Amino acid sequence: MQRLKTAFFTFLCLFLATGHLQAATTLMPSAPQVSATSYLVMDADTGKVVLSDKADERFAPASLTKMMTSYIVEYELDKGNIGKDDLVLVSEKAWRTPGSRMFIKEGTQVKLDDLLKGIIIQSGNDASVAVAEHIAGSESAFADLMNQHSKLLGMENTHFANATGLPAEGHFSTANDLAILAKAIIQKFPEHYGIYSEKYYTYNQIRQPNRNKLLWRDHTVDGIKTGHTEEAGYCLVASAKRDGMRLISVVMGTNSEESRAQESQKILAYAFRYFRTHKLYGADELLNTAKVWGGLEDQVHLGLNEALAVTIPRGQADQLEATMDVDKVIKAPVIKGQEYGAVRVTLNGEDVVRVPLVAMENVSEGGILKKIWHAIMLFFMSLIS
Repeated sequence: MQRLKTAFFTFLCLFLATGHLQAATTLMPSAPQVSATSYLVMDADTGKVVLSDKADERFAPASLTKMMTSYIVEYELDKGNIGKDDLVLVSEKAWRTPGSRMFIKEGTQVKLDDLLKGIIIQSGNDASVAVAEHIAGSESAFADLMNQHSKLLGMENTHFANATGLPAEGHFSTANDLAILAKAIIQKFPEHYGIYSEKYYTYNQIRQPNRNKLLWRDHTVDGIKTGHTEEAGYCLVASAKRDGMRLISVVMGTNSEESRAQESQKILAYAFRYFRTHKLYGADELLNTAKVWGGLEDQVHLGLNEALAVTIPRGQADQLEATMDVDKVIKAPVIKGQEYGAVRVTLNGEDVVRVPLVAMENVSEGGILKKIWHAIMLFFMSLIS
């Protein structure tokens, strides 16, 4: 096993030099008491859950459902299947949908971009049904599409029956799954994410506020979605970014608008205070060079497909250790992106993360004489070992 010397110790030295590395571990109090049926805080960069309770239990998600509705709109926009200026015909069903609304009128045509804002900012049930019908032909067909995307994202305990979150049999999700969805919204479609932080939207001369009170109370909060039904209680998925660290919080089943805001603030404050995201290596960063047998080139560069970051308690950066396992024999042809080992990061001897170590370029096979010679060398090396 070889040590990742240069990159990792440079990282540690930077923390020492800037005073971020503490000699003693930061004391961490017990998690706060949270008045919610379910809650969670996740690091958006690493996917690490730092605080949770009943995060995998299924509950009615109310209008948090619309996160998937907007996600699919953004997905289809990104694929070029629809456009922001597309005109969407408002059906009678969309117009009659009860609950929170954008106040679109039956028989009119509304720009898709306006409907997306109506879904995210105004939580419009009418807008949600209109885009569902526009994209999939019907709301039920759109619900099938929602469930397909849920599976692709790894939302294992979620099932959608409609595009709005209005009460329906078999319509449920979890705090963990909704955090996964929020992470995808933030990371996959950053060009649309700014809508989630808009405080007001006016359509049909009706100005409505975003129901996420944290947008007014905390300048680091920039999303994402509220929800409420009698069955679900008051729910909120929020996201905030402070000092380069982005967190996602989920609270479900609180008893008021004020409570969902306060409980979200509480768990976000705790997580920001006692945890940090440490970015260790960048994507495509050279971490090692390994010998290639029988190749046109004698070496291959090894690195990571994606940037590597970890979430750990504050004050424990000096306890991080990174090691690297490289395949003993790497034979040509070598394929770029193929796994040839692993990077393992531990904290106090316990695994934090393990990620594939991959080839950063292709190495094709060498000539016949070189291949024969290397085969002979490998044979005798195997006898010695």
